[in-house]
Amino acid sequence: MQSPQNGNLSEMPLQEFVLEGFEGGLQTQALLSALFLALYVVAVLGNLAMMVVITLDVRLHSPMYFFLKNLSLVDLCYSSVIAPKALATFLSSSKLITFAGCATQFFFFSMMGTTEAFLLAVMAYDRFVAICSPLRYPISMCPSVCARLVLGCYCGGCFNSILQTSFTFSLPFCSSNHIDHFFCDVIPLLQLTCANTAINKLVMFGLCGLIIVGTTLVVLTSYGYITVTILRMRSGGGRHKLFSTCGSHMTAVSLFYGTVFVMYAQPGAVASMEQGKVVSVFYTLIIPMLNPLIYSLRNKDVKDALRRLGQKHTKDIQQTI
Repeated sequence: MQSPQNGNLSEMPLQEFVLEGFEGGLQTQALLSALFLALYVVAVLGNLAMMVVITLDVRLHSPMYFFLKNLSLVDLCYSSVIAPKALATFLSSSKLITFAGCATQFFFFSMMGTTEAFLLAVMAYDRFVAICSPLRYPISMCPSVCARLVLGCYCGGCFNSILQTSFTFSLPFCSSNHIDHFFCDVIPLLQLTCANTAINKLVMFGLCGLIIVGTTLVVLTSYGYITVTILRMRSGGGRHKLFSTCGSHMTAVSLFYGTVFVMYAQPGAVASMEQGKVVSVFYTLIIPMLNPLIYSLRNKDVKDALRRLGQKHTKDIQQTI
């Protein structure tokens, strides 16, 4: 199907976009497809494994792992919003995405990204209460409170996504319908409009800045108190265990907030769209792939749970035979 020219775009409602993806020939596209597929498969398997292990192992039925299971769910959805469509367009002659499909992808991408930011802040607060106020922890983080906190994360993500999507897709797209990206992201979309985008950019950077700075402050404040509390402990073994547990979370937080801050919270921070695409691969695919590995390889409880499930599965097979 031939793309409409610029003159026609201004005369009729836009029905579809073209995802330009990455530059390069067929060989480059094949390599990118293989890379994206590998990252996506590992992300799906890793996050599904975390969710299954936490669900099946009773010893992991605690607030910290309840939040971690939701983080795995968000990461699974986050990468699934982007990777399948990217894989479909890399080696396809048709790189089209409908207007409604683009808006839907953008909505869920924005929702999952915002929800993850809130969840990481809630997980930091959970560790703060557990370490700094252990006697109050069972009451402060009871199941109903945990459920409300997670629901608040999803509602906050949904609210931000509704605002971002409505502001972005209410604009007239008349300069072109070619998106210089491998998915529908706000920055390349704003480049296609012929309207004044000053308000949209103000809303985008304002909301993203508020969310990123606000949640970062929660994380830094929580871990500031946690560090002081751990350093006061007399038991070296206890300090090592707590630092190991908190280290996993801080690694995940640093990776996620670092890339998102560079991309959305600083106007002009990314020098080119090609550089922006590389940064986008990092937080849409690599981080969802790394999070299960970070939390499983650095967490003794999760490794023990995986070992127990493996032994149980082996025993069941032997009994069946």
